[in-house]
Amino acid sequence: MSVSVEPTTVEAAEVPVEGPAEALRPHAEGAFAGELAALAAQDDRPRPARWKLSPWAVATYLLGGTLPDGTVITPKYVGPRRIVEVAVTTLATDRALLLLGVPGTAKTWVSEHLAAAVSGDSTLLVQGTAGTPEEAIRYGWNYAQLLAHGPSRDALVPSPVMRAMAEGMTARVEELTRIPADVQDTLITILSEKTLPIPELGQEVQAVRGFNLIATANDRDRGVNDLSSALRRRFNTVVLPLPESVEAEVDIVSRRVDQIGRSLELPAVPDGVDEIRRVVTVFRELRDGVTADGRTKLKSPSGTLSTAEAISVVTNGLALAAHFGDGVLRAGDVAAGILGAVVRDPAADRVIWQEYLEAVVRERDGWMDFYRACREVSA
Repeated sequence: MSVSVEPTTVEAAEVPVEGPAEALRPHAEGAFAGELAALAAQDDRPRPARWKLSPWAVATYLLGGTLPDGTVITPKYVGPRRIVEVAVTTLATDRALLLLGVPGTAKTWVSEHLAAAVSGDSTLLVQGTAGTPEEAIRYGWNYAQLLAHGPSRDALVPSPVMRAMAEGMTARVEELTRIPADVQDTLITILSEKTLPIPELGQEVQAVRGFNLIATANDRDRGVNDLSSALRRRFNTVVLPLPESVEAEVDIVSRRVDQIGRSLELPAVPDGVDEIRRVVTVFRELRDGVTADGRTKLKSPSGTLSTAEAISVVTNGLALAAHFGDGVLRAGDVAAGILGAVVRDPAADRVIWQEYLEAVVRERDGWMDFYRACREVSA
């Protein structure tokens, strides 16, 4: 016996798309509602069942472009187009999508925007942790109702995945490899049979057309809770790479810092692309273990030094420049943030950082102000 899960069975199911006017970080479908509406209005290509946009329009939403009426779609992801096309195409099949990559490669960002473009709702989310219970993926119970009346439909509390199955939408599971292996495997039946049994009621929820699932995983978490071969086969894996070049990473950092700065209402500062390029260069060289010219080998610190961390360093630097500086982003505004990102292990990483400062930064033309600022905060 199958059973449908109506939104009215979930408390506060009528979630407004755009969220509160003062939301610090609106969901993608709210923050970019205008772009999504413009794409939907001009999208005349075939759409899979219950998709808000066609696969072509979803890819355009993520990668950016200009529509026939002149509407500019801002890029949400800067990277190889084929990666986005494969990810979108996967969601149009019966295979789930696994976004894999090192920390800071925009897995969560891409996951959110894919769900927003496909289903118009990115909030059907399960956050994976070591303590994520099986109920977070399957369903739970309202214990007051359960004790008063026993197992019943009214006592059932559907998970985000169950709701996505019943409504033909896209569910998201973040940090899948952080979830205990036995809990991970509850997804096997869902992804293979497209069915979620409810043995307590002798019922089941069958996924309707439009349902799919996006999971993210950090490839540095190998050995934490590796996916079973049975579960891995249910996913099409797309690896999100680090930015190919300095300029590509500078572009990504600049775009995100601008968006974050506007959302936080930070005072506007003049173009800080030179300092952004410095931060990105430092992170890339230490991450790769070699200077940009390939002449000097370097030791890599224990941290990931990801693009996301570079965004954080620059955003903090902008706040310092705006509130405590002269309004211009300078080396001293980003130095402390870089030190905090690089030196995670106070013993080993500090030695690596000092060697990099003396052997590379000190000798680089035009970087003396940066060297002095880093020496000052490192003292």
